[in-house]
Amino acid sequence: MIGKEKVVLVTGGAKGLGAYLCRKLSSEDWSVVIHYYKSEEQAFALEKEFEKEGKKALTVQADLSKQNEARGIIDKIRAVFGRLDAVINNSGVYDAVPLELTEEKDWFRGINSTASAVLFTTLASLPLLRLSGRGRIVNIGDSSCDRIGSREMALGYHLGKIGVYLLTKSFARENARYGITVNVVSPGYLENSQGLPPLSKIPAGRYGTFEDIWRGVKFFLDEKQSYITGSHLIVSGGWNLR
Repeated sequence: MIGKEKVVLVTGGAKGLGAYLCRKLSSEDWSVVIHYYKSEEQAFALEKEFEKEGKKALTVQADLSKQNEARGIIDKIRAVFGRLDAVINNSGVYDAVPLELTEEKDWFRGINSTASAVLFTTLASLPLLRLSGRGRIVNIGDSSCDRIGSREMALGYHLGKIGVYLLTKSFARENARYGITVNVVSPGYLENSQGLPPLSKIPAGRYGTFEDIWRGVKFFLDEKQSYITGSHLIVSGGWNLR
């Protein structure tokens, strides 16, 4: 890594889990690039919050399912920071639409906000990550993204998360020689998730928190974890063991 500054891009970073990760990263002296698609007010509020704390931040807008827009935000990062050390692919839209009611817009919204966004963001980021010498990519998956099975809701989203799992493995293999690690952290049911099951269904007896996911992300970002790549960390309290 060149110098001491560390720059990280968080997609879908304006609210929810993304905003939580941005705050944690900023508190650990990362310069944070906050990506948003439509949540402009929240994104710029977060940037101002960091600036008041004397931390570096940049807000960027893009539809990451479009390759030229993904390239555009990397161009902005290059112009402002001249480097990129890590990417957290967090974006994803879950629409709880039943299978037989799925329409074209639901299907493509689910796939594009997950697999397409990860593909195009990662492709655009690779040149800068390779220059870093210790690039890190952490994708946010789903606790069942490594399993092919039936789904009742949000088929586009779930197929997209399976795609994220495949992309993680593929990019990990192709980029290990550049010192880049690519891993996936997959949440189970979080406290803010839609359609929460009874706690009796979760072996750990509680729903997950943003802090639980952050701990997994932080582990993969660690410079010492240079030999772990293509790995899948499921953070679900045992939900995936059913």
